[in-house]
Amino acid sequence: MLKNIVLISLFLLSATVLIKGQAPSAKMTSEDYISAYHEWAVTNMKRTGIPASITLAQGMLESANGNSTLAREGNNHFGIKCHDDWTGKRVYHHDDKRNECFRKYQSVYDSYADHSEFLSTRSRYAFLFDLKFDDYKGWAKGLKKAGYATDPNYPQRLIKIIEDNRLYLFDAEGGDLKWRAQGNRHSSRSSDGFVVDPFRKHEVDYNNGVKYVRLKEGDSFESISREFNLRDWELPFFNDLPDNANVKEQVFLYIEAKRNRAYRDHEFHVVKEGEKMQEISQMYGVKLKKLYRLNRMTFGVEAASGDKLHLRKRVKK
Repeated sequence: MLKNIVLISLFLLSATVLIKGQAPSAKMTSEDYISAYHEWAVTNMKRTGIPASITLAQGMLESANGNSTLAREGNNHFGIKCHDDWTGKRVYHHDDKRNECFRKYQSVYDSYADHSEFLSTRSRYAFLFDLKFDDYKGWAKGLKKAGYATDPNYPQRLIKIIEDNRLYLFDAEGGDLKWRAQGNRHSSRSSDGFVVDPFRKHEVDYNNGVKYVRLKEGDSFESISREFNLRDWELPFFNDLPDNANVKEQVFLYIEAKRNRAYRDHEFHVVKEGEKMQEISQMYGVKLKKLYRLNRMTFGVEAASGDKLHLRKRVKK
């Protein structure tokens, strides 16, 4: 089933920020940075439980609002070093020591995703996830306690950034709307290429970190594609539907590709009478082919009622 999640407002870029998270040609302000990247922070909050305010504040502090050499040359916005388990590209930068190894990312989005993965999978940060969801002060102090930074004033610096820029608004439902209502400007284009239209017909929500829209009377594949600037083939492809599918049989449609596995809270699904594999893949925001692969099933064969489907880890042979 679809999770109850906050209303998405597309994150917007100023004229100095390029699409796809590439480094800007002119210096970004704090407002530019928040406009550009707040949606990624909110997305990762839904996936992992890390407050969006903390993610944004860390990104702003560690990358100097995206202007640092490490951010510009390595798309590294969180100062994450290589560590022994890093197998990706590297960039060397003076920090606590000369020429320390830092992770280099293909895009800023990859840096945000890796930051969430870094905090949510390392045991020394586990206690942070027991804090109240909106306890940004606890998170700021806990990050220092866990050894994220050596700066003794790190918690105070994060808290000041959060409060000066009202980043705590992003931790609550409708945070983007509240942030805008308090006098923050936005440009008219989002970083993923969507032109923001105040008269847009559909609100965009997330399931498993994937954007989707609920269908309304009179909708068609063509009208949804036009509204979100998609190619003709993309909606059927994103939703694992045949080309001749009837839009009236759909309750919602994903407007971007689904994930390879379900959200971490959903390890399994017990098939109910009449449920189809495509319906289940939609339910959890998982690509249909990946769902078959996870369960070592022949593509096109339907699961039987009562079967236990794996949603994250592949069934052992």
